[in-house]
Amino acid sequence: MPLPATRTSLISRLISGAIIALTMTFPAIADELRLQENAPERYVVVKGDTLWDISGKFLKDPWRWPQIWNMNRDEIKNPHWIYPGDVIVLDTSGGNPRLRLLGNKNNDGRRADMKLDPRIRITQFDSQAAATIPPQAIEPYLSKPQIVDEQAYKNAPRVALGPEDRVVMTTGDTMYAVNLTGNPGETWQAFNGGKEIRDPDTKEVLGYQVNYAADADVVSVGDVSTLKVQRVVQEVSINDRLILKPRREYPNYVPRVPDTEVHGKVISTYGGVNDAGPYTTVVINKGEREGIVLGHVLQAFKAPRPVKKESPGEATKMAPAEKNGFVFIYQVFPKLAYGLVLNSSRPVNLLDEVRNP
Repeated sequence: MPLPATRTSLISRLISGAIIALTMTFPAIADELRLQENAPERYVVVKGDTLWDISGKFLKDPWRWPQIWNMNRDEIKNPHWIYPGDVIVLDTSGGNPRLRLLGNKNNDGRRADMKLDPRIRITQFDSQAAATIPPQAIEPYLSKPQIVDEQAYKNAPRVALGPEDRVVMTTGDTMYAVNLTGNPGETWQAFNGGKEIRDPDTKEVLGYQVNYAADADVVSVGDVSTLKVQRVVQEVSINDRLILKPRREYPNYVPRVPDTEVHGKVISTYGGVNDAGPYTTVVINKGEREGIVLGHVLQAFKAPRPVKKESPGEATKMAPAEKNGFVFIYQVFPKLAYGLVLNSSRPVNLLDEVRNP
């Protein structure tokens, strides 16, 4: 016998209320921190450890580092360094797993029982601390950028004259540049190339790929500035561009997922490789304007491939995208970003997709 409409409506409301209550009481499975089966109760940091490696000892999803530390936004931006000898303790007493830093009691005593403190701000990399990702893998791209955003490239000072009207310069030569602003004693880097990097879908110019040539020290600044060429990798030529040498910094990145959905592509690889394996730098077609920041972690997927047709008249069907590693963002430009390939099961290639994990 069917239930009266009013009774059916009441039951529906009760069921809906119960579902809402359960949802509020128990977080979604996707939001739970997944510990490694063999996660240690405590871990002593050793020299050479990276935060990504340490995170992977405790978490199946290493990018959830901020959650297991219970870090707020300020702490994510300015986390405390972790040093060899520090003891990291896994605390599961409260129901949700948390990490605590006991500190290294063999140091000066002030580091003992130290908590993560957002007031401590360090921009220069402390070589004794545990880096987030291997510094040696990314240092060349931080000290000698090989991507220049469109506006910076167009406004860059230009090498306009060499000694004795020579068109190429090498170590020790004097050269002259126009549109240079700055101060004597500064070091600028000479680049050539300027190959356009375009978005594979929209064809928009995202930046320029350049080749580092040399450092040059500023002797004097004026309408025509004088520089002395130093540390040459390849000869400097007339019309090469100049970019102020970046400070040697290694930000204390914190791995985390972007706050908004990201759908991008790998549009360049470095190191002369077609197949980007672990610790290879790749360029993605997303940057500051899409909300990409230092420390974002993206999942890499093999580009979908068409399946073989049995007859020409068949509709084109694509194989599903397959996960093949992570891309850790360590330098961001207005429309592009550098990322380091991590935990790749297969090579990352041009036009592979990157999305939120």
